[in-house]
Amino acid sequence: MGTADFAVPQLFAIYEAGHHIAAVVTVPDKPAGRGLKLNESPVKKAALQLDLPILQPQNLSSPDFIDRIRQLDANLFVVVAFRMLPESVWKIPKYGTINLHASVLPQFRGAAPINWVVINGESRTGLTTFFINEKIDEGNIIDYVEVPIGDDETAGELHDKLVPFGQKLMLETIEKIVSGNYVCTKQNDMSVEGELKLAPKIFKNDCLIDWSKDGESIFNLVRGLSPYPAAFTHFMLINDDKIYSAKIYKVKFERENHDNFILGNLVTDNVNYIKIMVSNGWIFIEEMQLEGRKRMKVEEFLRGKSVKSLVFE
Repeated sequence: MGTADFAVPQLFAIYEAGHHIAAVVTVPDKPAGRGLKLNESPVKKAALQLDLPILQPQNLSSPDFIDRIRQLDANLFVVVAFRMLPESVWKIPKYGTINLHASVLPQFRGAAPINWVVINGESRTGLTTFFINEKIDEGNIIDYVEVPIGDDETAGELHDKLVPFGQKLMLETIEKIVSGNYVCTKQNDMSVEGELKLAPKIFKNDCLIDWSKDGESIFNLVRGLSPYPAAFTHFMLINDDKIYSAKIYKVKFERENHDNFILGNLVTDNVNYIKIMVSNGWIFIEEMQLEGRKRMKVEEFLRGKSVKSLVFE
């Protein structure tokens, strides 16, 4: 059961390991784009490639869907990047329902753990397999693996780095369950260093850069949202009264003590650099995308536009 790109390599790994996949469950196709053409989830596209049966229920609690998956007589349900399952579903298989989560639980429970570990400036993360229960990401842990995060690594780069670790962990977990050779750990029994941090779904307001924050926080926000959904800010251009939105994909932070700090002060030579004053230094924009244009390096952007100032909402 899965939807997003992160679930696809896990599906291939299980298939290539020789396990019989009774069916793949994913979200219904959704209209997208100007022509409202039906868009298939990455998991559906992978299932079609592997010629696997596909279920796309609108309602996971519907009697028809529950009867259908009961008839599959599957021993184990595997969930990766999917929706919250009702108890009437996750209790069906005799071995239970397991989930692969992209953090070391109980830290960063929620829908966007890869983004939030980077936004929070963590140096390590990982993956966890656990049995699903009635609470989101709070089931008994089967196994986990830790993975370091690079100092300037983006969420996109971390996503790709985690994939092979997830494949290995998932296959090892399945083998442990089949053999009965595993010991579960209750999350409430685990010692956690510091406070519990969450990883909720990211909304547009979470992506707006707050230039009153320190440089490290802004640097981490940008890389934690790169390449998707991307941090953004607003600019005004020279000889143009329109306010433009710009996605910011890559920045560099240089620490400096200011004698006269001006929030959001923008400095540029309109040729090679755009730098923005923050409380403890400067943020240099390196890659960006002005609305209606493609993603580009700042030097390329400045060949066609001259920036005047930031605009605060």
